[in-house]
Amino acid sequence: MNDLESELARARDLSVADLADAIESIGFECTRCGACCTAEDDDPHTATVFPDEVRRLQGADLDAPTDGEGSADEDETDDGDADAGNVADRPQERDWRDVARPMPYGLSEGPDGPEGETFEWALQTDGCGDCTFYSESEDGTGSCLAHADRPLVCRTYPFSVALGGTTQPMGEAVDEAGMVRAHECEGLGRDIDRADAEDLAAALKERSIRELEEAIAVREEYAPADPDSGEVVVHDSEGAKRPDGAPR
Repeated sequence: MNDLESELARARDLSVADLADAIESIGFECTRCGACCTAEDDDPHTATVFPDEVRRLQGADLDAPTDGEGSADEDETDDGDADAGNVADRPQERDWRDVARPMPYGLSEGPDGPEGETFEWALQTDGCGDCTFYSESEDGTGSCLAHADRPLVCRTYPFSVALGGTTQPMGEAVDEAGMVRAHECEGLGRDIDRADAEDLAAALKERSIRELEEAIAVREEYAPADPDSGEVVVHDSEGAKRPDGAPR
């Protein structure tokens, strides 16, 4: 058994109760500040989304923007992103590129635009670099227009599990309890109900498993792209794809 398979076995053995204990000890309540859904300085919002999550978001019923009540505060974490005003008006089914973009890492700017190969997908962003599903009311309260269908990375922020092969939000962990790491968020340190902590812990375990399963599948499906093709190739668990999600 290699490292990824060993970590996957560890992820499957994680105790939801223990993860919930850790989350309770750190504390968390989403304040709907939108920081986890929007660009930071000049860096666009970048959150990993799995292929099946992209397809779910393609057909998601989008919530109307709210003025401080509703979708974003009903769950354990902040989620959505960007200026999704135009997304809300789009009929279902959405185009793949309305939902996801190639993960930018590994790509470079060629004479005809981005080129190179990268791994996995990031949630699509708007012209400001915010997640395309993020909406903000006049008083600055954020909400996710696709809250019910948001990806696992959004459901579990600001937490991650310290397992090799799993993704970690940008920036150093600001708190840790057992296997659970907490990343910068103004909602940390607030009381959380046990039921909410357990829901968040279950999603955190599921995310850890999915990330490792995806990493293993990407490794198994990977075939190097032609470095002189001038194209963007995205490798995910289903194989090599074009930026529009079509198989290559």
